Amino acid sequence: MKWNSLADLRTLRDTLQARARAAELARAAEQARRERAEREQRLFALSVGPVRPLRAPARAEHAPPRPQPVPVQRQLDEAAVMREALSDEFDVETLLHTDEQLSFRRPGIGPDVSARLRAGQWSIQRQIDLHGLRTDDAREALGRFITESHRAGLRCVRVVHGKGLGSPGRMPVLKGRVLRWLVQKKEVLAFVQARPAEGGAGALVVLLGPASPAPRTGNEPGKA
Repeated sequence: MKWNSLADLRTLRDTLQARARAAELARAAEQARRERAEREQRLFALSVGPVRPLRAPARAEHAPPRPQPVPVQRQLDEAAVMREALSDEFDVETLLHTDEQLSFRRPGIGPDVSARLRAGQWSIQRQIDLHGLRTDDAREALGRFITESHRAGLRCVRVVHGKGLGSPGRMPVLKGRVLRWLVQKKEVLAFVQARPAEGGAGALVVLLGPASPAPRTGNEPGKA
């Protein structure tokens, strides 16, 4: 660096001296802060007196239970199976009994069962409303509803499909599909059109077969 005059040197000297004073003041302030903290710590110790650490409680610390894993892939697989199993091409007309009201019953199920369903002698335990669902969503929802209701041991459920008044041509498109899907579900023993107070032409009352008993194991009490 080139200096042109004595005045420039004096300016440099003054600058360096100012920086040195600033650094000294900063060190003095830090030292004063440390001394003040030490005095406060000593004063606190004198005020409190002798102390001893608390004894650790004699208890075990357990980690919170981990949430159960969600079988997402199994749910997707089951939904895919339901979509493939319930066909819209199934010919349901040959299986439906078109008496004074629409009804269905499997071979071996007597007409008295349909009569009892139609008379409301079975208590409806659960229902599903398929209003507003797209065809694929309705198919999947109905298949899952019937399967889960059967597993839960329910015997009588209601399926609301609507009267189709909002469909093009005011034709009950979903109703016909629901009939096909229900006939294909092995859990379904019979169904009839609901009574007017229970939905009339816009719903079905469905009778499910009894749930299969859980398999027995050799570890049950009293079992060899």
